[in-house]
Amino acid sequence: MTVIVRDLRPGVRADLEGFARVRHAALPYILSTPESIVHALTRTHPRARFRSLVAEEDGEVIGTAQTGLVHDSPEPGQGFLNVYVHPDRVRHGAGGLLVRTAEEYLAGEGATKLFAWVLEEPAHLAFAERHGYGRRRSAHFLRLDLAGGTLPPPWSPPPGVELRTAADFADDPRPLFELDAEAAADEPSDVEAELTDYEAWLAETWRHPLLNRELTTVAVLDGRPVAFSVAFTDGHGRYSTAMTGTARAHRGEGLAKLVKTASLHRARAAGCTEAFTGNDTGNGPMLAVNRGLGYEVCATEVRYVRELG
Repeated sequence: MTVIVRDLRPGVRADLEGFARVRHAALPYILSTPESIVHALTRTHPRARFRSLVAEEDGEVIGTAQTGLVHDSPEPGQGFLNVYVHPDRVRHGAGGLLVRTAEEYLAGEGATKLFAWVLEEPAHLAFAERHGYGRRRSAHFLRLDLAGGTLPPPWSPPPGVELRTAADFADDPRPLFELDAEAAADEPSDVEAELTDYEAWLAETWRHPLLNRELTTVAVLDGRPVAFSVAFTDGHGRYSTAMTGTARAHRGEGLAKLVKTASLHRARAAGCTEAFTGNDTGNGPMLAVNRGLGYEVCATEVRYVRELG
């Protein structure tokens, strides 16, 4: 049995379903559908030089990788590769071949520093370290049972604050882009990035196939968004918070908890049964909000980095 690595074929349904199947088996805490996989491949900014790879054995997709350049960072030469192999098909050589293929590609594109997320499990960590990667920061995945769990009751917004949805901004989403750019700039990260391209944001974020605008909840003050909780859904009862952010001038006022609580109640009313989110382990305020909502840590990922040359 021979393992080969090749590019994902976005027009081949079996490729997309195989990619989604592997990602769900290896990383069930992040929503992945054939439509979202095509979207990432075709709508990521061209400067990212983004590629999706599959490892195939006897015609079956058993591993995946997404790789590219951090094009929106002021520091040049940064690349990323995230590799996942189906848990039932590890030790077939797929992971190592995916890593080598991605590294060679990124080096050819001028990358000198490579970042990768790795599940905090002994075998995964040892794999990364064998390939020359060193440990950096970490992040938790958290899960909430929306079907059987108990949510805190919704609470009234502060005076002057109105709760709306992203659907209310369909005619002009630029105010949400501006809030997203401000919030993203302050997220804990070892890769600095700047969200400045509105057209790219429209293509990649606003038109993302998993974005649920009716469940994405926005706090508005004096006509401007000041906090939001972005909701992704996969149509199979799974809900994920893609981003929760608050304008700098209004942090510490409980608005993140307000919008996230409201979004979760809307999600449960819409039939969602399982909710996921993720937090940097150093983001104490947001971890406290999520734990207060009933989320529990279900897995941890570690950020690894390798310097080339």
